[in-house]
Parts: sequence; structure tokens; C-alpha cells
Amino acid sequence: MTKKIGFIDYFLDEWHAEKYPEWIESASGGSMKVTYAYGKIDSPTGRSNAQWCADKGIQLRSSIEEVIEESDYLIVLSPDYPEFHEELSQLPLRSGKPTYVDKTFAPDRQTAIALFETAREYGTPLYSSSALRFAAEYMETERIGIETICSVGPGRFENYSIHQIEPIVSLMGSDVKRVMYIGTANSPALLIEFGNGRQATINHFGWECPFTLTLNYESGQAKIVKPESNYFGSFISQMLQFFESGEPKVDPAETVAIITIIEYGLKAAAIPHQWVELPS
Repeated sequence: MTKKIGFIDYFLDEWHAEKYPEWIESASGGSMKVTYAYGKIDSPTGRSNAQWCADKGIQLRSSIEEVIEESDYLIVLSPDYPEFHEELSQLPLRSGKPTYVDKTFAPDRQTAIALFETAREYGTPLYSSSALRFAAEYMETERIGIETICSVGPGRFENYSIHQIEPIVSLMGSDVKRVMYIGTANSPALLIEFGNGRQATINHFGWECPFTLTLNYESGQAKIVKPESNYFGSFISQMLQFFESGEPKVDPAETVAIITIIEYGLKAAAIPHQWVELPS
């Protein structure tokens, strides 16, 4: 019997909502399907929610409650508007149904902690991640002994830094101490200090710059890692496993650390070249 997935979004005509249904149906062999969707508003620049649903063969629902009731699993989207995740997630996280919340999980540390606490209180399986975490090249990288990481990639810090920070935290852990902004207006950059003096830098360049990590180990050995595999395919596969098992794929402590780095990285940008301590 096909398991039904419900979308809950700020508005539905956006890239993730456009791609996920086909990827999910294909990866699951048709055993899971996006069947219902809700959008808080219509896209200000694209199709209305009703038109989007008609084009995708997905049933539009007028409330989050309806989507929850009729679905087996839930995906809270709004990938470029994380400030709406708290509002859009409140009912899903009280449902007890496995819920994936799209990147970026929350606009700040306090909200991230509150969302996980709500999920725990109501026994709702929950996780969030950048798809880059699940690139085969990153997942196969040796984690023990990493001393330094230099990361580069495209996009703005506000909504694309997660694609560099998520892999770094997955490799170095959630023991983050402080951050320092070391970039410019056109090339944002952040220095991140982990426990035991380990460090990582993220650097944003133009769209011609692919995601790449350079790692240095305590042994002095270096390694360059480029995510050239189908990481979105791996990401969808991990999501489907989560729906079936109810076992989250990411430690909440790592997600909270990632959101904390982003929040305090933005604060650090106002006072470049000064350390900003992170809450423990």
C-alpha cells in the first residue's frame, strides 16, 4: 500500500517542492508518494498553490491539520524562509508522524532547540539537513584526526552557508566554541573554532565556484573532497529510510550547532576580525 506524504510550505511553487515528488516516487519504487500539500500563501512571483497542485497531480488542502490527518509522513519545506519553520512545524511536531523539516532548520538557536523539544514532548521523529551532508564523498571521509578544514562554495551566507557548515559539523562534531568573520561584502567568510583548537573556514565565492573541502589531519596528511556524486539522490534515500524507521538521520546536537554557527556568524559579520563566543 502506497504511503502518503504531505507537503507543508510557505508557498508551493519553489525548487524543492518541484523536485521532491518525482524523486521520492522514483526512489521508493512508488511505495511512497507526495499526495497532499498546503501553502500558507501563493507564490508572489510564480504559480498559485492551486495551479501548482493541478500541474503536479497533488491534492491541495486548505489547512495544515488536513494534511497531517491524511498523510503518513510529513515534510515541512519553506527552504528559503526558515523564519516560518516554527509556525509551519508546530502541528506536525505534535502529530507523532515522522517529520522532515527542510534546510535551513531554524532562523536561530533558540528556535531550533524549541522545535526539538516539542518533537520530543510529543514523540515525533524529526530531523533536518542540507543534502550536501549525504554526498558519498563526505560520508566516506575519515573523521578521526581532522585538525583543519577549508571549505569553499557559492551563494550568499544567509541561505547557502548551511551547505558548507553542515558537512563540516558532520565531520568535526558539534563541539563548537567561537566564530570570527574574516570575509568581505562580496566574499563572505567565517572562521569556526571547535574543541581542542580544531578549526574550519567557510568561504563564499561566485556561482562558478563548486563546493569543495580541503582537510588536514593531525598526521599532516591532506585531502581534497569534492561532492560530485548524486547527493540529492542519497539525501532522498536517507529521508525515505527515516520515514520507514522513524529513526532520525542527524543528531539534534549537530543541527543545533549548525544553526548556532549561522546565527552567530551573522552577528560576527557586524564586527569583523573579532571572536564571538558561542553558547554551550
